[in-house]
Amino acid sequence: MKQSSGEQETSETSTAATTEYESMGGRSLLDRWSSKKDFLLAQCQVAVILLIAHLGNTFPKSYHRNENHDPTMFYTVCGIMLVVGLATMQRRETDPKRGVQLLSRAQTEEWKGWMQFAFIMYHYYRMYSAYNEIRCFVSAYVWMTGFGNFLYFDKTKDFTVDRAISMWLRINYFPLLLSVFLRVPLELYYVVPLHTTAFFITMATCWVCCALERRGMPYWKSRIGGLLICTAVHIIFYETPAVNFLKLFSDEYLFRFQSDKYTALIGIWSGLVWSKFKAYMQWAYNGEAGVERTTAKWIQRFAGTALMWLWWYGFGSISDKFVYNPVHPYIFWMPVAGWLMVRNSSKYLTELHSTALEFFGRITLETYVLQFHVFMCNNVQHIPQVVPGSGPDGPWSLNFLNMLVCGFIFVPLAWWARKVTVNTQNAVVDLMKEVRKGPKEELSHSDSDLEDVSLIKAENGENGENGK
Repeated sequence: MKQSSGEQETSETSTAATTEYESMGGRSLLDRWSSKKDFLLAQCQVAVILLIAHLGNTFPKSYHRNENHDPTMFYTVCGIMLVVGLATMQRRETDPKRGVQLLSRAQTEEWKGWMQFAFIMYHYYRMYSAYNEIRCFVSAYVWMTGFGNFLYFDKTKDFTVDRAISMWLRINYFPLLLSVFLRVPLELYYVVPLHTTAFFITMATCWVCCALERRGMPYWKSRIGGLLICTAVHIIFYETPAVNFLKLFSDEYLFRFQSDKYTALIGIWSGLVWSKFKAYMQWAYNGEAGVERTTAKWIQRFAGTALMWLWWYGFGSISDKFVYNPVHPYIFWMPVAGWLMVRNSSKYLTELHSTALEFFGRITLETYVLQFHVFMCNNVQHIPQVVPGSGPDGPWSLNFLNMLVCGFIFVPLAWWARKVTVNTQNAVVDLMKEVRKGPKEELSHSDSDLEDVSLIKAENGENGENGK
């Protein structure tokens, strides 16, 4: 039977729509994964980085790091970095609607940057006498993990698998590859499991807090209840024989986790009361017409300085690390709190940050793991002799030049490794979304949806194939 022109047109339209549906829904997961090229490119790049790390770690000419003990050079290079930090200070005025910002992102990166620089130079120049200060720096990093992630989860309530895997990748992806490729134990990068554990503890704690709130408990009661549960779990684990569970991994992990057993927890509690500190900052430094309360400013500076001095006088000056280590988990907060009080003791100071130190702070994870194999070598046990004439008996000028040459390789490599890690992280999250979405969701589009997709492709200059 012959179809009318209207029926024929309807049939053709239906066939075209069906074909379009099949072309969209029938695509494989790899076809729908728009970031696969970025992912593959990142893996090729990380292979090159791993090769460079291997070459650096096995550099043929080197001398033992114990022979590089040089307090004068340690303080000299830290002084140079201080000058660079001050010279690159920039002021970024905050939006009046947001008020005074306590511990902004830029300031956080700056803080991480100068601590990381001192940490690396502590290793490089075998600065034994700075051990206690470096312990506080490591704890400050772990504190930030608990603090920052509490603020994130408390605000977004993003307890998704995507978030968990994304952060796990960001922290563990590159260190794990280094560990496997260079055949070194992961405990060499002990900060990595510390941060990973702190992240998941914070995520679990915030989930409990939100679960209590969903059951009708008020905000503050739910948060305090969740944090009290977290505190109880910490005490039960770390103050009982249960802590010996860590020995199943290694004695090194037992020591490292006990050194920072309450650090992330204190960071979480700090995040809970942070709104109170911010309210104080508005009262002290964001009055009418921007007038600051001078008395509050100087009391804050005096109290912060006193906290840091009390830590040093009572604990930081202890020369025997085996005496200091047992008390560290309970007193590390003193220099951390003191520094934050002094650093944020005026509106002007909260708006200042060093761009050089901020840059260095963004690559702390990568500089931490690569220092052992590129800036130093033989798994941090030796100093590579790149410049002829440098060495334990060489002149300070050649040794300084040798350090600079290694640094000019080390820092860009760390920046590249960070970029590759972030690209991998984003690509994997994109893949997870496609897995969860599946082809059926694409088949649920209406004809108008398909037309919108075609229009968007045309506007982006795409023709037939997916592009960026």
